[in-house]
Amino acid sequence: MTAPRTRSSHRLKPKAPSGPARRFAVIGAGMAGIACARTLAQAGHAVTVFEKAPHAGGRTAAMASPFGSFDTGAQYFTVRDERFQRALDTVPGLCRPWSATTIRVLDAAGRVAAATRTPGEAHWVAAPTMDALVHAWAEPLVRDGMLHTHTTVTRLERDPMHPTVWQLHCETLGGDTHLHTGFDAVVLAQPAPLSQALLQQSDLAAPWGQALDAVDIAPCWTLMLAFAHAVRPGLTTLGPQWNAARSTHHRIAWLARESSKPGRKQIERWTVQASPAWSLEHLDDDGARVQAKLIKAFAEVTGIHATPTHAELRRWRYAQTQKPLGQSFLWDSATGLGACGDWCLGHRLEDAFVSGLELALAAA
Repeated sequence: MTAPRTRSSHRLKPKAPSGPARRFAVIGAGMAGIACARTLAQAGHAVTVFEKAPHAGGRTAAMASPFGSFDTGAQYFTVRDERFQRALDTVPGLCRPWSATTIRVLDAAGRVAAATRTPGEAHWVAAPTMDALVHAWAEPLVRDGMLHTHTTVTRLERDPMHPTVWQLHCETLGGDTHLHTGFDAVVLAQPAPLSQALLQQSDLAAPWGQALDAVDIAPCWTLMLAFAHAVRPGLTTLGPQWNAARSTHHRIAWLARESSKPGRKQIERWTVQASPAWSLEHLDDDGARVQAKLIKAFAEVTGIHATPTHAELRRWRYAQTQKPLGQSFLWDSATGLGACGDWCLGHRLEDAFVSGLELALAAA
């Protein structure tokens, strides 16, 4: 696929819907939720997005540090669907190719066992952090007051006064509760287990609810390390000469040199993602203990034994899809309930975009 090209502004341009305009609630402001919400709004429908985090982004989330940023979730994306390419054309220059197009595969001792590359396929990152892409696409929703952050949806139910309408019980930062009502449809744009839990605590049995049981999403412990005394480019570079690798080490599945990504600070920084099996085994372990074990494994794999200037840990309870749904979305027009996310198709960022887009097109 080609690079994102200059084509048009990313502002929403609503058009008259093919049928009556409806009100949609979208729960989750990651890639799938924002793609769905934007498409519905562009089709002329009223959309309100609810997000428990401080801002949109989902698993493209980044973490700031005094030494530079870290992409704590999605590390890069590829472009295989022309619709994704057209969407990227609306934010020219925001995404750049990353030099880690060739991914090393390491054995347990850190030796390069192979180098893999998909012919003709570039690896892209958003700048200055991975969440910049979702932020850019969410900006029109924020500007128009359609995105509610720091808002957790705790229950869905029918409005007692208007049985065909949905209402959402929400809790905001600080514990305040709010009721949002008047929705014709609700889209669950979050990991399948969270959607399933919300339906259960709402005493709802969606027609497609059982389909969520088969989806398997693994957790991930993610370690961020900075070495302030090593600045790239410079006379000294710590460790290996590659910028990204998959590892067969029993603790580590992925390593990326953050400072090699375009638009980032040059201080040497690494993001280390634990393997799904190890993350699951140690899911509820003490954070300090997990961090120490991953730092030790990082040294074994990279040969970098220097003490990091900065170390931080993040646990993703639902990180990478192991068994997807097998279809791009779930939607029931009779109840007005739907679900989308990368887990419908796989674990790629583009999977999330396609899922949200196709659900919106079906529901609109």
